[in-house]
Amino acid sequence: MTASKQRQLTSRMSTDTISTAAIFLNFLILLRAPTTLSFQPTPLAPHHSTGLPLRTTHHTVTSSRTTALRDHSNDVPAEVTSAAAATDAGDWIQRDLEDAAAVVGSAAADADVEQSMFASPTSSTDLLRDGAIVGPAKVLVYDTTLRDGTQMESISVSCDDKLKIANRLSRFNIDYIEAGWPGSNPKDEQFFSRAKTELDPIAKSKLVAFGSTRRKNAKAHDDPQIAKLIESEAPTVCIVAKAHLWQVTDIIRADPEENLEMIRDSVSYLTSLGRKVMVDLEHFFDGHKFDAGYALDCCRAAVDAGAEVLVMCDTNGGSMPWEVEEITRGAMEEFGGKVTLGMHAHNDCGLAVANSLTAAKAGVGLIQGTINGIGERTGNADLCSIVPSLALHVDSKMNCNEHLSEITSLSRFLDETLNRPPNRGAPYVGASAFAHKGGLHVAALERSPDSYQHIDPTKVGNQLRVLISELSGRQNILGKIKKLDLDIGDDAVVAERALVILDRVKKLESMGYTFEGADASVELMILHS
Repeated sequence: MTASKQRQLTSRMSTDTISTAAIFLNFLILLRAPTTLSFQPTPLAPHHSTGLPLRTTHHTVTSSRTTALRDHSNDVPAEVTSAAAATDAGDWIQRDLEDAAAVVGSAAADADVEQSMFASPTSSTDLLRDGAIVGPAKVLVYDTTLRDGTQMESISVSCDDKLKIANRLSRFNIDYIEAGWPGSNPKDEQFFSRAKTELDPIAKSKLVAFGSTRRKNAKAHDDPQIAKLIESEAPTVCIVAKAHLWQVTDIIRADPEENLEMIRDSVSYLTSLGRKVMVDLEHFFDGHKFDAGYALDCCRAAVDAGAEVLVMCDTNGGSMPWEVEEITRGAMEEFGGKVTLGMHAHNDCGLAVANSLTAAKAGVGLIQGTINGIGERTGNADLCSIVPSLALHVDSKMNCNEHLSEITSLSRFLDETLNRPPNRGAPYVGASAFAHKGGLHVAALERSPDSYQHIDPTKVGNQLRVLISELSGRQNILGKIKKLDLDIGDDAVVAERALVILDRVKKLESMGYTFEGADASVELMILHS
C-alpha cells in the first residue's frame, strides 16, 4: 500500500472513529440515564479556525444530574460537564460519559495530526523566480474551476463552497488557483475578502484574481475594475486581452494601437504595484490565423510591460492539434526563454485535452484547465485527464505529481460539492475507467493487468472492476468466486459451477434482467450453487 493510500485510509478511519464515538456518547445518555431530552438546533456558526460555517446541534439533557453535552463536529473534542455531583448509584454513567469523551478527544487529536501530515502543498510565490518554464519536461498547473468552470450551465457555487474547493485544490498542490473576477460580482469580491483570513498562507499564495485590461481611452490607475484586482490582495493577477485584430476593431471597437496600449498600461501598472501578471490572450489561435503579425504584437506589448506568462487561448475551441503545435512552436521561437507560455483550451471540438498536451509538447510550461473539464459551453480542458497524462505518459515534472493518487477523490469531491452526478466514463477518474465487461478482456487481465489497461488504476486512486453480464466469460465469474474466498471444491468443481452460473446469467439477461450493477445477486447465485 502506498504512503498516500495509507494517509487516505487513516484519515477515513480517524473520521469514522470520531463519528462513532460521538454517536456512542449520545447512545449512553439515551440508554442509561432516565432523562427527558430536548433538541435545540443552532444556526450555522463559524469554524474556530477556518471561519467556514459549521453545523452544530446542542443536546440538553434534563435529569437529577443535569448533564450538558456540546458537540462541535469532528474537529473539536466533545466536552462533558456535570451540573451536580453524581450520586453513588450514578457514578457508572459519569464514568462512561468521561471514557467516551476521551475516545472522541483522542480520535480528534489523531485526525489533527493526520491532517497536518496529509500532503505538503508548496507556495506558488516563487514558481517563476528562476525564469521561464518550458514544457513538457516541467509544467505548472493552473486551475480555473472557480472562475471559468462556474460559467458552465447549471453550475453555481456559494462563497463557502468556493473556499472549501480552494482549500482542497491547495492540498492537491495545484500551482495556481484562479478564484474569480473580483470586479464582476459581489460573490467573488466576498471570496477574496474572506480568503485573507480564512485560507492558510499556502493556499493564499496560490490565488489568482482574474480581470481584464483597462477600458479603452482611459488609464489603468483610474479603472475601477483594475482597482478591484489590487484590493483582492491576490499575489498573482491574470488579465484578459484581445489578441485577434477583428475582435479588436469590430467587437470592442477599439483602435488596434489603443488595444496594444491597453495591454501595456494595464500590465505595467499592476507590476509596479508588486503583482505577478499573466495575460490571457483571448482568441489567440484564431487571431494568429487571421493576422499573425498583430497577434504577436499583442504578445510583445505584454512582455515589454513586464508580464511573466503569456497564455495562448483557443477561446472558441475550434483549433486542431496540428494548428496548435505549429502556432505554439512559432511563439516559442520568439518568446521562449523570455517568458513562460501558457495554454487555455476549450472543448467545443472535443480536443481541449489533446490541444493542451500538444501545446506542452511544443514548449508550453503552464496549462490552464478545470477539474472534470467544467466550463462555458462544452467545457474547458479537463485537468483530471491532463495531469495524469503528463505525469504517467509524458513524464513531466509537476508539483502535484506526488498527490496523483488523490485525483479521483478530488474529482468526486468537486462533483459532490457542486451537486453533480459524476461522469462514470471520465478518463482516469470515472467509475468505468477501469471496468471490464468482455470475457476475452477479463481472461487476459487475469494473466496480466497490462493487457487491457494503460496504467495501474491505483496510481490515480481508482480501481479495477470486473462486470458480470451476458458478454462475460467464465473468468468473470471465477474472479467473483475468488473475491468471495469461498471453499467450494477443487479447481474442476469451481470451473464447472462458474459455467453453470454464467449460463444462468446469460439466460436471465436475455429475458431483460441486468447484472452489471447487481453484484449481490451474482454473489447469491454463487452461494446457492
